[in-house]
Amino acid sequence: MRRSLIVLAAFGAAAFPTAAQAKTTILMSGSTSVYPLEVKIAQAYAKKYPNTVKFSISQGGSDIGIGDVARKRVSIGASSRDLQSGDPGGLVFSKIARDGVCVVTNPDNAMANLSQQQVQDIFSGKVRRWDDVEGAKVTGPINLNTRTQASGTQDAFRNIFMGPSLNVAPSASQKASNGLVQSAVAGDPNAIGYVDFKFTEGTFAVPYKGVACNLRNAKSGQYPGVRNFWFVTLGQPKGAVKKYIDFARSPAIQSSIVAKDYVPYK
Repeated sequence: MRRSLIVLAAFGAAAFPTAAQAKTTILMSGSTSVYPLEVKIAQAYAKKYPNTVKFSISQGGSDIGIGDVARKRVSIGASSRDLQSGDPGGLVFSKIARDGVCVVTNPDNAMANLSQQQVQDIFSGKVRRWDDVEGAKVTGPINLNTRTQASGTQDAFRNIFMGPSLNVAPSASQKASNGLVQSAVAGDPNAIGYVDFKFTEGTFAVPYKGVACNLRNAKSGQYPGVRNFWFVTLGQPKGAVKKYIDFARSPAIQSSIVAKDYVPYK
């Protein structure tokens, strides 16, 4: 999988000190869903503690971040999935936020609701045409979009929406990021996919089990498609890494940066 490396110092020397100025570099990789949030937290940290830490953050998927931190390639792995039994030993998952996963269609196919059974039938390939989906606004073949296996959003979708015995149809187009699913669905009236609720612009977030997929309903506990965001370390975090994770989990950051666009972890 191609990984897009973003060196945060490029966002501005005042916010992200250069290597010569900074005393410590914190390398991070992982989830494309967590990425927008971790950038905002890193910017806030650099503003509060100038010239102390240089951040370098790359994307690629939750499994990439978890694997990188296990191999000591990065200090922190960002994950939008929970710890699994098959993950390497010694990992510590620190929860930093929660967010929602939305089923999205093209705006031309703005359905009033999808039940879990309908979602399962569509994504498993049991139902292949919109003509056979109650409430659909379009006809013709259903064009499925899913995430790659490295994705925590894919893992959350499988656990929350599909259940343990069903898989997404192999005919589904696999996308490496939320943004790619978003673009595919926005450009195709017959498309359907799933994304983090920060990536719904240009698509239609279909209500699930009668509840709209939005921040208010996620915060209230009404929307059922909510999952966790994690910072993952090899062993208990120490030093600058611990200070940064504690900062991310602090009441000040949770009530400001996190609460603005996500669900605080507590």
